[in-house]
Amino acid sequence: MSISKEALMKLQNGSDVRGVAVDGVEGQPVNLTGEAVNLIAQSFARWLAAKKGKPVAALKIGVGHDSRVSASALKVQILQGLAAQGAAVFDCGLASTPSMFMSVVFPQTAFDGSIMITASHLPFNRNGMKFFDEQGGLEHDDITALLEGAAALEPAVADAFGAVKMDLLSLYAASLCEKIRAGVNAADYEHPLAGLKVVVDAGNGAGGFFVEQVLSPLGADTSGSQFLEPDGMFPNHIPNPENKQAMEAVRKATIENHADLGIIFDTDVDRMSAVLHDGTEVNRDAIIAMMAAILAPDYPNSTIVTDSVTSDKLTDFLEGVLHLRHHRFKRGYKNVINESKRLNAAGTVSPLAIETSGHGALSENYFLDDGAYLAVKLLIAAAKAKQAGNRVDTLIADLQPAFESREYRMNILLEDFKPYGKQVLDTFEQRAKAAGYAIAPNSYEGIRLSFSGEEVQGWLLLRMSLHDPLLPLNLEGNRPGDCEKLLAIVRNLLDGFDQLDLSKLG
Repeated sequence: MSISKEALMKLQNGSDVRGVAVDGVEGQPVNLTGEAVNLIAQSFARWLAAKKGKPVAALKIGVGHDSRVSASALKVQILQGLAAQGAAVFDCGLASTPSMFMSVVFPQTAFDGSIMITASHLPFNRNGMKFFDEQGGLEHDDITALLEGAAALEPAVADAFGAVKMDLLSLYAASLCEKIRAGVNAADYEHPLAGLKVVVDAGNGAGGFFVEQVLSPLGADTSGSQFLEPDGMFPNHIPNPENKQAMEAVRKATIENHADLGIIFDTDVDRMSAVLHDGTEVNRDAIIAMMAAILAPDYPNSTIVTDSVTSDKLTDFLEGVLHLRHHRFKRGYKNVINESKRLNAAGTVSPLAIETSGHGALSENYFLDDGAYLAVKLLIAAAKAKQAGNRVDTLIADLQPAFESREYRMNILLEDFKPYGKQVLDTFEQRAKAAGYAIAPNSYEGIRLSFSGEEVQGWLLLRMSLHDPLLPLNLEGNRPGDCEKLLAIVRNLLDGFDQLDLSKLG
C-alpha cells in the first residue's frame, strides 16, 4: 500500500475528513488522493455494518457532492470502495450536506448511511468527506476509527457494479416547500411566498437549487439572484457567510434589486446568513438573534446554545428582550449541537444550537446544521410579517448593533504548544483577577473579561484554538477607542510570554 497510516490520520479534521485534492497551489501537495478516499469509503462500509449489526451486503449507502472541481474523480473512487465491500451504492450527484443526512431519514431513500464530498468554504484545491448515519453526523472518535480501519485495508475496485442514480436535491427541496406551505398557511396555500422578493447568492456552490426548486414554485420573486451555477473554482467570491466580500456581494444585490430579503449560503448549504431590505447584514450575532426570536413564541423560557465568541449585546437581547437563557459554550458546531442535545436530555428545553459562523441546528429538525432549513424558518417569518403589514426586520429591532469588533490570532512558537497555551491562559486569568477585572462565570472556553465602567466598555475573550498552535483573541468595544483600550489591557496581561508571537497586537 502506498499511503501510510500516518498520512491517513492527518486527513482528520475534527468530525470530518479534509485534505488537498487538486494540484496548483504552491506548497500544498495533494494528500486527499483517490486511493485515500477509496480506503476510507471501504472502512466506512465496514464500520457502519458493525454498528448496525448486519452484513455490508445489506447496506444502502448514498454519495453526494458539492460543486468542487475534484468531486467527480473522488466520487468514482468512493463508490468503488463501497461497492468493493459489497454495499449497494446510490449516486446522489450534486447535493447539499443536509440533504445527504436527510437521505437516511426520507422513507423514499432510507439509506443506512451517506457520504458528502465537501470541504465547505475552503479554497478550490481542497476537498473532504462528511459521514452520516441515522444518528446524524459522525463524531471525532468515529472519524479516528474510520481512518485507523482504512490504514489496515488495500485499495479495491468492484468487478461490476451499478450505482443507482438518485435526484436527492429534488426530494429534499420538495420537503422544504411543504414546510413553508404548512408554516405560512396562506390563503393561496400553494404560493405562500407570493409578494415576497428574495435574492439568493449561492456563491457558485450547491445552493442554487433553492431558487429554482423552492422559492420560485412557492411564488417568490427571485430576480437579482446571483452565482447560482455550480462552479468549483468559485470565480465570484468565496461561498462563505463569514467572508466580508461575500456578504457585501449579497448586500449589494439585495439593495439594488429592492428585495425584501437576501440569503447567502456556503458551498455545501449547511450554513446561511441573510440581509434585510435596507442592507443590514443578518450574520454572526444577528443571525442567532433572528432565529431565537422566531423560535421564542414556541419555546418560551428555553435555552439557546451558542459558541464562545458571541457578544454581551446578544446575551442582553436573548435574556432581556426574548426572556430566554443564553448558554455560551465552546466553538465548533458539533460541540454546540452536542451541548444542546445534552441539555434537552437532562430536561432543559433547548431548541437551537447555533454558531456565529452561521451553523445552526434545531431540535425540531434532527439537530441537523442546515442552512436551507434556517432559510425556511426565516422565510416563514417574513411571509407572516408581510401578511400582517410588517417586515421581519422588527424581530431583531431591539438587538444593539456592534460598534467595533476585532480578532487576532497569536502563534505559539513551540512544537508542544498545548501545555504552553494552558500556562498562558492560567496566568492571564490570575493576572486579570489580581487587577480586579470581571471574569465571566461559566466560561467553557478560554478566559472572558467584561468591562462596563466609564474608562472602557466591551468584552474580550482569549482562548486556545481547537486544533492549531494558536491563541485567538476576540475583542468588542462599545465606543470609539474602546478596542484599543482592550488591546492595551491584553498586552499588559500577556507580558513576558516570549514563546507567544504578540507582534500582531501592534
